[in-house]
Amino acid sequence: MDQTTDVGRGPHLASAHRTFSIEIRALQDLLARLDAHFEQAVDLLLACQGRVVVTGIGKSGHIARKVAATLASTGTPAFFMHGAEAIHGDLGMLTGQDIVIAISYSGAASELLTVLTVAKRMGARIIAITGNAQSELARNADLHLDGGVRQEACPLNLAPTASTTAALVLGDALAVACLEARHFSAEDFARSHPGGALGRRLLTYVRDVMRHGDALPLVKEDTAMHDALKEMSAKGMGMTIVVDDARRPIGIFTDGDLRRLIQKRGDVRSLIVGDGMTRNPRCVSSDALAVEAAARMDAGRLNQMLVVDEGGLLLGALHMHDLMAAKVI
Repeated sequence: MDQTTDVGRGPHLASAHRTFSIEIRALQDLLARLDAHFEQAVDLLLACQGRVVVTGIGKSGHIARKVAATLASTGTPAFFMHGAEAIHGDLGMLTGQDIVIAISYSGAASELLTVLTVAKRMGARIIAITGNAQSELARNADLHLDGGVRQEACPLNLAPTASTTAALVLGDALAVACLEARHFSAEDFARSHPGGALGRRLLTYVRDVMRHGDALPLVKEDTAMHDALKEMSAKGMGMTIVVDDARRPIGIFTDGDLRRLIQKRGDVRSLIVGDGMTRNPRCVSSDALAVEAAARMDAGRLNQMLVVDEGGLLLGALHMHDLMAAKVI
């Protein structure tokens, strides 16, 4: 890099700029070299009848572990096998239906060469990612992807830096190409991540978080105000549902409705719920996503929403606090 570009920068910032520049150039070189071998590698992964086994040792092993995790979470069944542990028993994980992605910048790691020999004997296919197309690993693999770099970001040109970045991006590119070829959706991603925020948003339905049964505050339209307020207090939803004899919701009476009724009528002790309820309450299906119900409640500035079936019969009720507790919002 031209030293004049470092003028005015502190030494640490200048070092960071050099590292970024070297690694960006490595990725640009890698992009320019992508060819039909990459297409063939993706086709091989898509046709895999077993699992994709990603292996490596040292820094390449760390990259391999991440690549395996990315593949697994985006629709390509995969797992990581440590190159050193593989030759001490973990090769038992491997079957002839699997595809091995072996990552080694030198292409000469003895452990991976042993893995390659055993895997080929079993009938597994091998994709090698190396920085040396003439290495033993590259020459004996079914497919080789060139992850070579001009130089490492390390000023000694020793610590794997640009080379591990190149291998990581190649692995990501394989995973994303497979994802797109499989038409992998956000819902598919959520099923692989049920514990994450996206999983909760896309896999949590209204039926999973609604209150139902005895937890629902219920009154009739002619219920005395005193009794309605007792039901509201007992069930803790800040409202009571007003139903007809067929258990169809005809209204809702909330804390807000009570305040408005007091402002309008003053003494409400002699009134019935029908005098102040909100008719035609907002409803949602139990099969709707909870996040969709939350959006509707937020748009309508509602703290509660009723849940009904296709025939309009009451099934349950949502409270904004329940959606928050379920971490849907």
